[in-house]
Amino acid sequence: MVKWTNHALAQLRHIHDHIAQDSPLYAKRVSEALVSKTLELDELPRLGRKVPELNKDTVREIPLYSYRILYEIKLDLVEVLAVIHKRRNLQPEDIPY
Repeated sequence: MVKWTNHALAQLRHIHDHIAQDSPLYAKRVSEALVSKTLELDELPRLGRKVPELNKDTVREIPLYSYRILYEIKLDLVEVLAVIHKRRNLQPEDIPY
């Protein structure tokens, strides 16, 4: 099972709203693609690579477009922790896990 944290959902809404200022259609497509990409994690939780800034085996990331989808592998689920822009300088304290 894949579950999104409130933090990750808020980031997804922010991404959608930001893109929608220029193109509501593209905003919808990007948002849906980000969510769809995470559904693969139910069957393949180790699909992504370890987040280099954290170097923790259970916290991984998958890229899509200009974003990094960060998630944590737990015993009974995969939890999406954050969706951040690739150009952002990620700090460990930015990821609530």
